[in-house]
Amino acid sequence: MKAKKMIAPIIVTLILCLYNIGFVALCFVAEEIPFVVKVLGGVIPFALACVSIYVLIERIKEIRSGEEDDLSKY
Repeated sequence: MKAKKMIAPIIVTLILCLYNIGFVALCFVAEEIPFVVKVLGGVIPFALACVSIYVLIERIKEIRSGEEDDLSKY
């Protein structure tokens, strides 16, 4: 039962991370872009991918603990 609830967040995070990592790779492959723009274009999506993974881990912890409704905290 809990495994079914984890499938959607994992798939969404995987797609988002692949998109962001692909964007980082594209930034560094393009030769006509200045180096500073490459670094900024690479760091920001990489940071977003890291944050997405952190949020996924927190969501998995919530699902495993049985707390489904975040609004119950407030």
